[in-house]
Amino acid sequence: MKGYTLFLASAVFALLLSACGNKNGQYDASGIFEATEVIVSSQGTGALIRFEVTEGAELAVGKEVGCVDTLQLHLKKMQLLANMEAVESRQYNVSKQVASIEQQIATQRKERKRYENLVSSNAANQKQLDDIDAQIALLEKQLIARKESLENNNRSVSGEHSGLLIQVAQVEDQIRKSIVSSPINGIVLSKYAERGEFVTQGRSLFKIADIKNMFLRVYITADQLTSLKIGQQVGVYADQGKSDRREYAGIICWISDKAEFTPKTIQTRDERSNLVYAVKVAVENDGYIKKGMYGEIKIN
Repeated sequence: MKGYTLFLASAVFALLLSACGNKNGQYDASGIFEATEVIVSSQGTGALIRFEVTEGAELAVGKEVGCVDTLQLHLKKMQLLANMEAVESRQYNVSKQVASIEQQIATQRKERKRYENLVSSNAANQKQLDDIDAQIALLEKQLIARKESLENNNRSVSGEHSGLLIQVAQVEDQIRKSIVSSPINGIVLSKYAERGEFVTQGRSLFKIADIKNMFLRVYITADQLTSLKIGQQVGVYADQGKSDRREYAGIICWISDKAEFTPKTIQTRDERSNLVYAVKVAVENDGYIKKGMYGEIKIN
């Protein structure tokens, strides 16, 4: 009777092992769910006068959540605009500045025409006509020199004005970058600063993750590699309770081109000696998948 009891216990134990082995064997690879994480840093320097970030809050891309003090930048912009007005006042209207010389030339040309008629009728001598020609030539040279001087001045003023415009654009860019916003749609994972703190450029403010579009990183053997390709659909299974699984549609989005040893936290010692390839499977999260949760895939 005792021997029969031991035999029955051994059979039940073997049956349980067989069932467990079949359950694990229905999946081709396992891994951990990952999410795209972004650490948002300050792009300005100053007091963090507004910062509306809460861990666990959901943010939309472009959502403004904070602002670094921009008073000094605003004052600098006002100063540059005032300098631009002063520079613009040095700009000459060339046509108005040379109008008097052009009028003198026009008058001398009329006078020349009159004297030319007088010389033709022997009422005036040739010297008077030559003097008028010389005066016209002198005025034309003065006109050319005056135009060149004014245009050179205007070019210099335009260059200075353009330089100030660039400085204004730089200040405006710094003001825009002082606004803290979310770069992606996601959930705030960590908060590294508080309102009122003095922050510098590059200071980490908060970390956000896109948990809507997640990835399952798994490791496959060389034999399995031949049955996978980018864009292929596979079945993804995430834990749901102690014994149940939730199924998702996954897409192979990345396959490593280099073999590596299986991570120690995933496989047994014997399997760690085998070279495997990392694969990332894109999965659309319905809210039940959590970052760091274990999952499996089934190759269709």
